[in-house]
Amino acid sequence: MTIRQTIGTAPDATAIEAIARDALERLPEPFRRHLGDIVLRVEDFADEETLAALGIDDPFDLSGLYTGRPVGEKSSQDSGALPDMIHLYRRPLLDEWAEGGETLEALVSHVLIHEVGHHFGLSDADMHALERMAE
Repeated sequence: MTIRQTIGTAPDATAIEAIARDALERLPEPFRRHLGDIVLRVEDFADEETLAALGIDDPFDLSGLYTGRPVGEKSSQDSGALPDMIHLYRRPLLDEWAEGGETLEALVSHVLIHEVGHHFGLSDADMHALERMAE
């Protein structure tokens, strides 16, 4: 008798984005109100230029990134600037998920909320508090 185990495919970018959007919906209203214009992008890896600018050699070492100006640093002189973005990198997230003991939802939420924290200019302690509020 042969035992056959079915193993599903790794979550794609759409699935990761759905997890991230769900995490955004769980944030308290005062935070969600200021996230309406932020762009959420899920890509397999950061591009070479981004990795070089951050001094990162291994693309698996970057699971998320906020690009833009924190809310408290914005001014009316920012016209023409690119939109604020949160980038989530699928392959590093999946690698970390496979190696760790937490759910993919918890990991994606953690990385997303960390990047949201950068958008608001929060400290690490504030980011952890925000993460607890979104559970």
